[in-house]
Amino acid sequence: MAHTCSNFLVKWLVTALLIALLSGAKGAAICNIESTKLSLCYAAVTGKYPPKPTEKCCAVIRHANLPCLCRYKSVLPAVGINPTNALALPSRCGLKKTPPECRVT
Repeated sequence: MAHTCSNFLVKWLVTALLIALLSGAKGAAICNIESTKLSLCYAAVTGKYPPKPTEKCCAVIRHANLPCLCRYKSVLPAVGINPTNALALPSRCGLKKTPPECRVT
């Protein structure tokens, strides 16, 4: 029971953080990325057929701690992000080595 409650709390906190990040909250950092910069990739991770990520988005992805960032994939749908699109960003940005946490399954 305690494990289930802690999982729920973690997911709730991550969802709240992602909502804050995408809505433009300032001053927070997550996985080596300034929160305001995450919005640069929003178009590339939403919708059924997202556009190619911009160079600014790819610059964010190149500086991110990808294993850390990709651990949040289970909560992405709660904030309107398509996990498949999000997990494809490293390869779409030309990164050769994708961490196991970021592989699309």
